[in-house]
Amino acid sequence: MNTSAADRVVIVGASLAGLRTAEALRQNGFAGRLTLIGAEPHEPYDRPPLSKTVLSGWLGTDQVLLPRTCDLHAEWLLGVPATGLDPAAREVRLADGRAVAFDRLVLATGARARRWSDPAEAALRGVHLLRGRDDADLLRADLAEAVEANGRVLVIGGGFTGSEVASSCRDLGLPVTVTQRGAAPLAGALGEVVGSAIGERQQAHGIDLRVRTTVRRLEGDASGRLRRARLSDGSALDVRVAVVAVGSVRDTGWLRGSGLTADERGVSCDAACRALDAEDRVVDGVYVAGDVARWRHPRFDTGPVSFEHWGNAVDQAETVAHNMMSEDVRENDALPAFWSDQFGLNIKAVGMPAVADQVVLAQGSFEHGPFVAVYGRTGVTVGAVAVNSPRVLDGYAALVTERAPFPPVIDALRSPGRMVPVDSRIPHPVQELVTVLEGQS
Repeated sequence: MNTSAADRVVIVGASLAGLRTAEALRQNGFAGRLTLIGAEPHEPYDRPPLSKTVLSGWLGTDQVLLPRTCDLHAEWLLGVPATGLDPAAREVRLADGRAVAFDRLVLATGARARRWSDPAEAALRGVHLLRGRDDADLLRADLAEAVEANGRVLVIGGGFTGSEVASSCRDLGLPVTVTQRGAAPLAGALGEVVGSAIGERQQAHGIDLRVRTTVRRLEGDASGRLRRARLSDGSALDVRVAVVAVGSVRDTGWLRGSGLTADERGVSCDAACRALDAEDRVVDGVYVAGDVARWRHPRFDTGPVSFEHWGNAVDQAETVAHNMMSEDVRENDALPAFWSDQFGLNIKAVGMPAVADQVVLAQGSFEHGPFVAVYGRTGVTVGAVAVNSPRVLDGYAALVTERAPFPPVIDALRSPGRMVPVDSRIPHPVQELVTVLEGQS
């Protein structure tokens, strides 16, 4: 769909997906009015470092701004969240009472951290979420106090965010307990087989890892300061800081009544990033990008999914800009990829391991050193994860792209002579899959 210099494009969401969409529009020749709306008061910044280098003290939150690739000549409305959308009137309503008119609209509001279920316990000083810059600043200050007092940190949730927070806390010398409802950390993204192997390495770095364990109650003292956590295994821990890392929900509440298909799982769109209504019809002039997008990836035979991947946000931003500026509709079929750095491990994955029914060790050893695991679903290679072996992953990405038979034929260094697939033990059914990767990167 072509645009003119008189067109008004509004982007709701001023983080990675929103910024990259704006830049791609300008680079594709859009000369009209461009407005970016952001709930946070900060200019666009990079979120993955918050749980890593920021908490470890290597960078301040003022040092993680996203670089600009061009001059946007845009109007920025920061620190004011969107509260409503009227597609018929072509207006976005803001919390301060303003209405912003648009001809084309991009929804890039991302996700927010899932809150602790008990509001009184969540309000205790020392109980934290980690999603944005302000969260990181508050948590970093509390961790500095915990270092002085040698206080224990409790991380509730063993996904990527929780594991990275735990790693950063160990870098600071803090004692750390991680509780994980399932049988292994990272199991939701990588399955219990690979997750268990990584969990053993976490324990080798001094983590008190409690799998199949939940937190029953957080307790504070008379001043409202967190002091204790009671766990489902019957134990009680004296803790100074607790980080709630139990997943995320898409920021879609403001779209209620808009006619779009939107809930805490995301905004439904097609592979061309065009928003869909309740009857799966394309909503003219409305696009979706980044964490908030929920769609069927054309390379995989699964239901709609959402990705909290840095690369996916960039890929969808480019897809939106192309489709907004051209009659030649393009689908985003880029292979999903994500990474994490924790406990001296570089974990990098391609494809969709979380939809697999089997996994096989392709190189190395689960017990020590680098390794590569390959994932299959109904006899087709659908993903791979490399631990401390990032350079070999391109070859496995090609297998996923080609839909190679599983288990694949591998002629590689440190590859076992006979690969024996086992159940990947993904802890959720494929048809209920919503988020392929919780948290980072």
